[in-house]
Amino acid sequence: MSSIYVTVALFLLANLVVALVAAARGPTSADRMLMALLFGTTGTAVLVLLAAAGGGGALVDVALVIALLAAIGGIAFARRAWHTRETHHD
Repeated sequence: MSSIYVTVALFLLANLVVALVAAARGPTSADRMLMALLFGTTGTAVLVLLAAAGGGGALVDVALVIALLAAIGGIAFARRAWHTRETHHD
């Protein structure tokens, strides 16, 4: 069963490579932020899969921290983007 987890983790890592290319080409900062959120989500999934494959419980703790940081980064970006829009309209 652990070989399935490792295979899925490798597939998700390949997705991250594609997301890295998309983040570099992203025409707007919102596109780049979406890719950063994808990194957080996929990184969390990879770490949880590796923990399930036998990596230990510490990887789950690291995955939770990454998920929390990705969520905080998304909220900070949204607040900054909306604050900039409100400032320009006044």
